[in-house]
Amino acid sequence: MNIGLFTDTYFPQVSGVATSIKTLKDALEAQGHQVYIFTSTDPKVSKNKFEPHIYRFSSVPYIGFRDRRLAIRGLIQAVEIAKSVQLDIVHTQTEFSLGLLGKFVARQLKIPAIHTYHTMYEDYTHYVAKGLLIGPKGVGTLMKAYMLSLDGVIAPSQLVQEALIRYGVKTPIRIIPTGVSLPSSTAGNQDLRQKFGFTPEQPVILSLGRLAFEKNVALTISAFSELLQTYPDARLIIAGDGPARHALEEQVNELSLNAQITFVGMVEHSEIVDYYQMSNVFVSSSDTETQGLTFIEAMAADRPFVAIHSPYLDNLVDNDAIGTLVSDYDELMVGIEKYLTQPLSTSDSMIRQQKMKDVDAKTFAKRVLSFYEDVLSDYHQTDDVEDEYPTDDEAGYMKRILRNPFRRN
Repeated sequence: MNIGLFTDTYFPQVSGVATSIKTLKDALEAQGHQVYIFTSTDPKVSKNKFEPHIYRFSSVPYIGFRDRRLAIRGLIQAVEIAKSVQLDIVHTQTEFSLGLLGKFVARQLKIPAIHTYHTMYEDYTHYVAKGLLIGPKGVGTLMKAYMLSLDGVIAPSQLVQEALIRYGVKTPIRIIPTGVSLPSSTAGNQDLRQKFGFTPEQPVILSLGRLAFEKNVALTISAFSELLQTYPDARLIIAGDGPARHALEEQVNELSLNAQITFVGMVEHSEIVDYYQMSNVFVSSSDTETQGLTFIEAMAADRPFVAIHSPYLDNLVDNDAIGTLVSDYDELMVGIEKYLTQPLSTSDSMIRQQKMKDVDAKTFAKRVLSFYEDVLSDYHQTDDVEDEYPTDDEAGYMKRILRNPFRRN
């Protein structure tokens, strides 16, 4: 099968969405399929660099998310590329520029288009004109309009599915949890502990992910400052970068914890395993997660986690060996302390490994491929010329997102 993945976000950009797409691409290719990435240009990628099966379209930074990109041209070029590689299906991963481009390509080639809804935008409207331009209700209207005429939607969790239904999306929705493919350990947890000056017995807590305010890392820092009263040798590693980093560093300065808390910035994907395995427990204070890649990564790296309750995690966590879910600050403290005093055991490792079989990259790809096959079998090509053009709702969506998002090269 020839599959086109259309995304505004892809490596070298670092995000859960980019990781999810790369995981899907690699897993589908491992099963013998051809996967083509249609994405935006990136300042870190030379215009002359050859990237097999990756096509980049001229882009600019997106307002509110300066590290994210929006394509501004390439509509006709994308159609020509899609025809040349004989795409069988379009799979959009964004509701913005490349998502609109993907829908147009599907119409022109008369092939089905499906979509993965990665982000609960209700939690991010404050990034756009401080929430004055669009609110949670507006998000629902826009997402419903975008998903009109699509042939299927993938929801990474029940939480996302329920949101889409609440928005009024009528397109068939299938829940497919995002899988994880982790590289093997490159340095080993002992090497990283030596790098940071930690002893083998020293309690280490890991916070890993984008440093955005909605991720609520400040709560983890506050809990850690209290835990130091009981575990004075404990250390907190904060891996990641983002708009909240400066505020978090100021919080650490005010608490005089610069010696106990280390900000390491972005971590290369090849080093992620080592960071998880260096720690005793992974901690997330975020209450906005929809697919929780970091939790699966922790589990794959054989480490437990402590996190806030969510519909997704409530389904994932069915044993203390996997993790502990909490509802308030006191429970967060108790959960972290439990894993700092609980040694790793062979039985716990076996439980985590067994759970991983349901969320690994191979299983993820098989489920997505099954959805592709179902959509293709149900797809009925139409000769209705009007179907090649946006509906009124879709046209309104496009006007509200961008004006003339693509110009012919």
